Order: sequence, then structure tokens, then C-alpha cells
Amino acid sequence: MHTQPASPQAPSILRLLKPYIFWIALSTVTGIGAGAATVALLATINEVLNRPGGMAGGLLVTFIALCFGALFGRAVSDMSNNIVGQRLVAQVRKDLALKILAAPIDALERYRTHRLMPVLTQDVDMISDVAFMLAATMISLAVTLGCLAYLAWLSLPLFGLLAVALLIGVVVQSRAHGIGISGFFKSREEEELLHKAYRGISEGAKELRMHRARRISVYEGQIERTVDSIRDINRRAINIFVLAASFGSALFFLLIALILSWAAWRPTEPAVLSGFVLILLFIKGPMDQIIGAMARLGRARVAFSRIADLSARFETPEPHLHLDSPAISPRLCNGIELRGVRYAFDVPEGGEAFVLGPVDLRIGRGEIVFIVGDNGSGKTTLVKLLLGLYAPQQGELLLDGKPVTPETRDDYRQLFTTVFSDFYLFEDLVVGEEGRQQPLPESALPYLQRLEIAHKVSVKDGAFSTTDLSTGQRKRLALVHAYLEGRPVLVFDEWAADQDPSFRHLFYTELLPELRAKGHSLVVISHDDRYFHVADRVVLMAAGRIVEERARVPSGLAA
Repeated sequence: MHTQPASPQAPSILRLLKPYIFWIALSTVTGIGAGAATVALLATINEVLNRPGGMAGGLLVTFIALCFGALFGRAVSDMSNNIVGQRLVAQVRKDLALKILAAPIDALERYRTHRLMPVLTQDVDMISDVAFMLAATMISLAVTLGCLAYLAWLSLPLFGLLAVALLIGVVVQSRAHGIGISGFFKSREEEELLHKAYRGISEGAKELRMHRARRISVYEGQIERTVDSIRDINRRAINIFVLAASFGSALFFLLIALILSWAAWRPTEPAVLSGFVLILLFIKGPMDQIIGAMARLGRARVAFSRIADLSARFETPEPHLHLDSPAISPRLCNGIELRGVRYAFDVPEGGEAFVLGPVDLRIGRGEIVFIVGDNGSGKTTLVKLLLGLYAPQQGELLLDGKPVTPETRDDYRQLFTTVFSDFYLFEDLVVGEEGRQQPLPESALPYLQRLEIAHKVSVKDGAFSTTDLSTGQRKRLALVHAYLEGRPVLVFDEWAADQDPSFRHLFYTELLPELRAKGHSLVVISHDDRYFHVADRVVLMAAGRIVEERARVPSGLAA
């Protein structure tokens, strides 16, 4: 059974709305004022219909004043609500971005991209749409309540009949709203599956082109089935709202018929009869708008719930992560050391948790260290601990003999430039010491030429002209970034895996020694046993442990 994560939702909404209390109050007051002016206009019209002489003199002036009051109130209410809507959406986007930037890496890795992106796009846009609808709905509500008060003033017996009909309508609408919301929650879950399938056909396009049976299976079993499911769920949910709205409309006309029958059975003043008929015909529009808004508000409730869930998952940021202080240039004097470090992942359902460690490893200044081992041996996890991306669960990480604490971990990470196997390439990665992005210097050109990508990439307006390259070329461009940043420690995760033999040879025999000669420390995850002799040390891993360290391995010695 689906459970709605409502607990974090209410405080999240209240917290988001708190800075805009003034504008919300202004929108509310002017919206109510516009509604009251509209009701007064209807009362004036009803009075004119039941008096000789029509609209003249002071009544005409009153009517014109009420028209201006209604228009002014609606305009101010709409504009105030527009301000709230724009600022609210902007704040939600900023808050989510900050939470993602500050979230621990392992928490981000557990929260899949196909779940993250719909929240940042679809759900935030839904809030934006609903925010701009609220002012009109608020005015419609004010008009409806004012009209009901006017009808109660005209005739309490007839208003009692109206109240019974409204109670029936509210019960039906509430039931329909509950069923519709349940459908929207289920539809939103299917949207995540659809997003995952879209990622699959985009990122796996080549594989799908080569495998017809899989291509058909992905389309029919994932995309088509999910799209049809979303269509059917949304159709049923929206039809519930439509049927409820149709029932409400029928109830209105039935009520008018009952009032006319009441007048035939019991003498009723013309002003009362015309007032009820006029008001009921008029407020059908505002009430239809309120009912129609319930479906969109239901979707917004689902969106707020998803945003609140994402916010709650990343509620605990990495401590002492700097997002607003200038960048620093840390120094490496002696070396980096992992001492008795252990890290265990969460236990997967029906499986066993991978445990790394305890491990002891030291990376000296100006040293080339290769980390080798079979797939799944823990090489990447070891590097993430070395980089400070994962905090050791046991043991300690030391820089020049001093422990890296939560307070200093973010500064410590500024020692490194990394090119992961699943790296992301920024066009303007170079960052100045003042914490502002700086233009890429013309000195990048020699590196582009040496890595044979100058014919495709140039330095233009302080950034690389393109990153639309093959995987191997993009890795070469990432290496240019590493050169330009000039940080003390460079980490390469299978950099040469996508390079042709000539660039692989260049990387191991020329580029790495040159970087070491400039004083850089280098950590390289590699399977290229022909080049192990380049390393000062080769660290062999198996099953989450360092099983061997070799110094100056002769050429051709396998791992």
C-alpha cells in the first residue's frame, strides 16, 4: 500500500512561505477586497433589477466605484501572488541545489539520478504553475463566501436548503479529491520509472541498435508499459475530478429548480428570488474554478511531498563544507597516509555488504603510485577515502602526519585534481584562489596541441569551445584541466583505458614522469601491467584489502 510521506511536508511549506508573509497577507487582503466588491456589485445589480428608475445618481457612482475596487483588488492580489510564486520557486531551486552540493557523496550515490532529476524539474515546475494559480483561486473563494453570506442575509430558509446541497457537494468533492490524490502519487512513482527508461535508451542507444530483441523489450516492456500506465492512472484520477465537477454543476441547476419550486409553493419576494437565481448562476464560475484548482493542488501536494522527501534525505549536510568562502591552496610537504582505515557500505537486500579495510597506505610527495587489482577489489573506494570523499568509519586519514578532521576535510580535498572513470567535464573548470571562476589562459593551447585535440577544441571567451568529443578525447581535455589547475596531487582512474596505444604510451612514459618532476604526487588506477615499471610503487588490492606493495616493478610484470 502506498504511504504518503506527509510528515516533512507541512513544516517544509511553512518554512518556505515564512519570508513572504507580507506579500501573502497583501494578496489575501486585496483578494478578499476584490471578492467583497464583486459581491457588492451583484447586490447592486439585484437591487437595480427590483426598483423603478434603474441605475442613476448615487447608485451609478457606487457601481463604478465597486468596479474599480474589484479590478484594483484583483490586480494587486495577482501581482502580489506572482511575486510570492517567483521567489518561492527560486528559493526552492536554490535550497535543493545547496542541499545537493552539501550532501555526503555516499548519500548522493544512493539517490539515483532517475529519481533526482524529476524532482528538480517536473516537481519544481508544478509548484511554479500552482503558485500563479493561487491568487485567482483565493479571489474565487472570497467571492463564493461573500455570495453565500449575502444569500443568508436575503433568506435564511432558502440558504438552509442551499447549505444542505453544498454539504452534499463538499462530501462528494472530498471523496473525489482523496481518490484523485492517491492516483497522482502512484502516477508520480511511474514517472520515475519512465525517466529511468529514457536514460536507458539515451545512454544505451548503441547497444540497443545492435540488439533488436533488447530494443523491443525496452520499448514494449518498459517505456510503452510505463507510459500507458501513467496515461491510465492520470485519466482515472482526472476523470474522478471531472465527474465530481459535473455532479456539482448538476447540483447547482437542481438547486435553482428547487428554489423556483419553493417560490411557487410559498410566496417569496421578487428581490429574494432574483437574488438567489442571479447569485447561484454567478458563483458557479468561481466554484468551478475552485473545484478545478483541486486537481492541480493535488498534483502540487505530490510535488511538495517529493521535494520534502528529497530535502529530508539530504537534510544532514557534510559538516564544515565550504560553499561561500574563498578557495585556498593547501600544501603537501611530506605525504598523505591512510592508517587502519575501514569503510563498509550499506547491506543490500538479500546480499552482503562490501567492506574495505582495514588498510594502511602512504602517498609521498613527488611519488607515482599505481593501484591495481581485479574489478570489485575496492580500488575506487580506496581512492575516494584517500581523496576525503568518504569519511573513514574506522582509522584515520593524515596529511603531513596530522589527522584530517571534519573541520579540515574540505580544505584537504583542495589538494587534488581528479579524472574519474565516470568523470564529468566542465568547460570552465579552472577556479581562482579568490573563489571565482577565472578565464582559461592561452597557455592551454600547447597542451591541446600535444594531446592532439587542438584541431577540435580551442580556448574561446575564457572557456573551451566544446566538450562534444569522444570519450578518449574528453579524457585528454580533462588532463589539460589537471595541468592548468596545478594542484599537488593528481588522481587518474583508468585514464588510459579509452586511449589508443600511442597516447597510452605518451601518458605513462612521458606525461606522468613530467608531472612527478614538477613535484606532483600521482595516484593512478590502472590495469596496464606493461607500464607498472613507471610507478615508484604498485599497490595490489583484492577483496577490499591491500595484499601486496611492490616498488619499482620491472616492465611486463603482471598484477
